[in-house]
Amino acid sequence: MTFENIFSKTKTSVKIDECPNPKLPIIIDTREKQSLISANLVGKKANISFEKLEIGDYLVGETIIERKTYSDFISSILDKRLLEQLSNMKKYPKYLLILENFDFDYKKFGIHENVIRGVLLSIAVDFQIPLVYTKNESDTASFLISLAKKFSKPKTEYSLRQSKKASTLAEQKQFILEGFPGVGPVASKNLLEKFTTIKNIINAPEEELEKILGKKTSKFKETLEK
Repeated sequence: MTFENIFSKTKTSVKIDECPNPKLPIIIDTREKQSLISANLVGKKANISFEKLEIGDYLVGETIIERKTYSDFISSILDKRLLEQLSNMKKYPKYLLILENFDFDYKKFGIHENVIRGVLLSIAVDFQIPLVYTKNESDTASFLISLAKKFSKPKTEYSLRQSKKASTLAEQKQFILEGFPGVGPVASKNLLEKFTTIKNIINAPEEELEKILGKKTSKFKETLEK
């Protein structure tokens, strides 16, 4: 599988094994097709596709991304476009606002600095939309690639031993099992899925436990007998 460089007059292609995000494509709104972001993504050999997006500029998995340069950010505050755009973004399960080339010299655009601060706080607190600041188009493209790579990775199981309290019965069982040597979050969940209760796990034949715990079975059984 290859990706053509639509921005180059010379016909070139990118091999799938060279692509930084081969599994999850970065979907670009068709109105952004000739943008420098698209050109940078192609230059970085990213897996991209173009679709007409009714909301946002980019879509990565279930995350909609609105990208604004500083001047566009200010103008969208003044003409009140920003409020509607933020509200529409919340229709997606996940959302992200990229502010590109942000200028902390607030006075350049003749808008009071407290207005800008207030809007930034409203985005983060009221709308609860994460903000990412990027340096330029190349930096923005790199963030989009990183996001696609992040969502392509399998979810990591986290140990409940780090928690102060296990609320549900299933979590309490997992918490107990993770107290045994060599039993992590994945193994504890697999044990409970197969044997259901702590009692069944304790009474289970060693050969059955070995299918899940492997070499750690003897240490597990030894701890139970102490």
